Amino acid sequence: MAKVTMPQLGESVAEGTIGKWLKQPGDHVAKYEPLVEVVTDKVNAEVPSPFEGILREILVEEGATVPNNAEIAVIETADEGAGEGASAVAPTAPVVTSEPPAVAASSAAQTPAVAAGPAGSDERGPSEMTAAPAPASAVATAAVAAPPATADPDARMTPAVRRLLREHDLSPAQIPGTGGGGRITRDDVSRVVEAIRTGAMAPAPTPPASPAAPAAPRGPAPTLPAGAPIEFPDGADEVLLPMTQMRKGIAAQMTRALLAPHAYVHMEIDATALVRAREIAKREYQAREGISLSYVPFVIKAAVDALRRYPAFNAHWTDAGLLAKRHIHMGVAVAVDDGLIVPVVRDVDQLSIAGLNRAIAEVAGRTRAGKLRLEDYGGSTFTIDNTGWFGSNLTMPIINVPEVAILTMEAITKRAVVRETPEGDVIAIRPIMNMVLAIDHRANDGAQAAAFLRSIKAWLEGIGPETPVY
Repeated sequence: MAKVTMPQLGESVAEGTIGKWLKQPGDHVAKYEPLVEVVTDKVNAEVPSPFEGILREILVEEGATVPNNAEIAVIETADEGAGEGASAVAPTAPVVTSEPPAVAASSAAQTPAVAAGPAGSDERGPSEMTAAPAPASAVATAAVAAPPATADPDARMTPAVRRLLREHDLSPAQIPGTGGGGRITRDDVSRVVEAIRTGAMAPAPTPPASPAAPAAPRGPAPTLPAGAPIEFPDGADEVLLPMTQMRKGIAAQMTRALLAPHAYVHMEIDATALVRAREIAKREYQAREGISLSYVPFVIKAAVDALRRYPAFNAHWTDAGLLAKRHIHMGVAVAVDDGLIVPVVRDVDQLSIAGLNRAIAEVAGRTRAGKLRLEDYGGSTFTIDNTGWFGSNLTMPIINVPEVAILTMEAITKRAVVRETPEGDVIAIRPIMNMVLAIDHRANDGAQAAAFLRSIKAWLEGIGPETPVY
């Protein structure tokens, strides 16, 4: 039997949570077919099966968190199954913790799911169980009779479940949790919502408004769900905005990053040639490819050329020294609703400008939809951050450690600049883009950083209509 293990989804990620099994025991699984959805402190990822065969056993239930390389499933490969007759071992049942009696005794009739969130989003949380949903009447009974499984029913809910509770004005006390240790899952919330909709369960009564009371002694600040509009209930002077898993991951990564001694180099790029080249190419490109042509692939091409000239910037810092990388894997910072994710476009030196543009569009789309693949994580050797998309003109970026440098491209704005001509200096209007290079000063010094950024500047200012897009 082949064992499937929890993959490492990035250098700084030490564990993962089983969000949803996409296959069940007894199902045939093709090699590289999505097998399980894993949730980290950053995003969800569909993990492909490393083997082809029959899924025989699920070793880790949905909602459970395990370290990297822990065994999570067993697959009987095609070679192992060859020659077995009809009396082969029956599939092992999925690992599901016990349910409240009313839910366990119910029929398997499927209830409608809660409507999805904004277009392109993935609201699936890490605790969607595989147990059959209960009828609305059974849910109503369980909601009243089931005792709370933990002292704090809200403590182990996923952000997606909390969001559903907020959207439907529900309290965790109304939901009988069927996840591990009584954890409330998205399906649990969906069943209660359907029970209320059909009248099989009454909504929780709204507590009567109480007359205003004298100001009480000041205590801990109230807690609001992350991402919710900030309100100050009951006259509170402050509220606590809790950390989401993504924000916790970003906080940990930024703290590690700032242990590296940062140094910065800033240069102005005359983007006249870049703007002209893109304007010439973008109409034909969009008609041919169906997507717009951005400035980012041009900047990546310039960075690739500079990284070839100065390979010490295409490296990771280690305690033993600088680990130079042969392949150029570009991290592309993508802003999402509640944080920042840096997926990876691999072997960018092998792609044309057109190929880079499509690869960036695809990985950014998967990022915003919460559909990143395993290969989209980790292993970047250099990072580009397009902060200019938001209108910024000067940013001091933090290095995506263990990389040793990060480059920002700022907004392209028209400015009055002085240019030399045979007749003398003149004032001209030019589109100017600031670029900032942050370096790990342990790995490289200011002179090398300036030379590296000057190489990028020369490439971008020297681009012309003859520069190939394909």
